[in-house]
Amino acid sequence: MGAGIFISGTDTGVGKTFFACGLAALLRRRGYRVGVMKPAESGCPEIDGKLVPEDATRLKEASGCGEPLEKICPYPLPEPLAPSIAAERAGVVISIDHLLAVYQAISAQHDLTLVEGAGGLMVPLLPSYSYADFIRVLKLPVVAIAANRLGAVNHLLLTLEHASCKGLRVLGYALNRLTDESSLAAETNREVLNYLTGAPCLGELPFMPEARFSSAETLDVFAREIDLRWLELTRMPQ
Repeated sequence: MGAGIFISGTDTGVGKTFFACGLAALLRRRGYRVGVMKPAESGCPEIDGKLVPEDATRLKEASGCGEPLEKICPYPLPEPLAPSIAAERAGVVISIDHLLAVYQAISAQHDLTLVEGAGGLMVPLLPSYSYADFIRVLKLPVVAIAANRLGAVNHLLLTLEHASCKGLRVLGYALNRLTDESSLAAETNREVLNYLTGAPCLGELPFMPEARFSSAETLDVFAREIDLRWLELTRMPQ
């Protein structure tokens, strides 16, 4: 079985999928077999009578993962809510055992499997079962993604503290700038966090328009800004 990483966020809309896709594409370009998984995705549009998980689709395309979309995202859900309530309202029963079996099957075929959560660590996957609980069962290290803006320091430190309380291993965090507007907070967050946490900053991504999501230019930015030496901590085969 290959190594794995769980990519979580400090909130929804902070760039988890963007980071996961960029990392997957970069590793793919370097010759790694990259697996991806999005255990549950809410807010999926219905196309031709079928729910389409858009984030999972992006992950599949960026990674080149040959697994079917139904396996990459076992639980697509229609309403944009936490997976537990979205599943309940859709009449869907999420099985942790099934998710574990799917992860193990994907991981067995790849050097590294990236698993992307929904929102943050405390988001409920089941009514009384959070993503942090699921990560602990998966036994995967965590990379936390934070939007590089005012408020990032508090959100990120709370995320790291909760990970510690749950006994999760954190590889580090990445900062992602969501707009091209000048921001003193964005320019100073990394320095402030260096004093407040022992978790390393794995990279700081500049604003990149959605239109260049999978472009060579985007991959070059990831190669320049994300130090891949931390991946050695996942014991990924070379």
